[in-house]
Amino acid sequence: MTIDRLIYCFIHLVFPQLRIWKYTNIKAIPNKTAELTAASLCCCIFRSLNCMDIQDLCLVIPQPSQQELMLKRCLRLGILASGSGSNFEGIAQAIAAEELNAKIQVVVYNNPEAKVAERAKRLKIPAILLNHRDYQSREALDQAIIKIFNQFSVEWVVMAGWMRIVTAVLLEAFPNRVLNIHPSLLPSFRGVRAVEQALAAGVKLTGCTVHLARLDIDSGPILIQAAVPVFPNDTPASLHARIQVQEHKIFPQGIALAAQKYG
Repeated sequence: MTIDRLIYCFIHLVFPQLRIWKYTNIKAIPNKTAELTAASLCCCIFRSLNCMDIQDLCLVIPQPSQQELMLKRCLRLGILASGSGSNFEGIAQAIAAEELNAKIQVVVYNNPEAKVAERAKRLKIPAILLNHRDYQSREALDQAIIKIFNQFSVEWVVMAGWMRIVTAVLLEAFPNRVLNIHPSLLPSFRGVRAVEQALAAGVKLTGCTVHLARLDIDSGPILIQAAVPVFPNDTPASLHARIQVQEHKIFPQGIALAAQKYG
């Protein structure tokens, strides 16, 4: 058995919850493999995968089974977005491909210039602007969001690039049903500019996390994560682009996992 195959088997035996996307040959193996941590072993693999599209380099933790992702009942989703809406469209595509048993009832966005409104129009999904500047408090904005979501019979709230801090008003209206995605491997690099934080810290792995929202920013139970390598020549833009590819993959899975666990 070749050394690359041995390492492949080792990972799947010791870390069965990990999935390596598009595994290929390992070309450079450190001498003290036994002393490697899981993270440094992953870095070794990532550095060796040089004959494939780097956008596909990731580890997904955990690797959900088809049974875990198969929902018996269609979920009614309400999307909160502030920007381009790429994660919103990724969820819509997963629904169209029957990878997620759900329906997006409505999109609420807070930035009048947000491109998510154009995506929603193209996808024929209702989109409603709630400009946060028109509200005197975060709580007042959340009350307006709840009113709209109730009108559209929303049962799960999905923050797909929602750049506002949610309050207890929203969280208590949808207990354990407010989901968020963050561009880091939480609990590392919480808050704004997570990609820049990762680059400044010099980490070799970062990624994205789908989790339940809590009052404390970027906290709450973690549902699924995807790890990507950080390359020496990465910029915030290049690293964020690779992370975003994985966000689009794991967000629909995270929604399904949340529904299975929290119903």
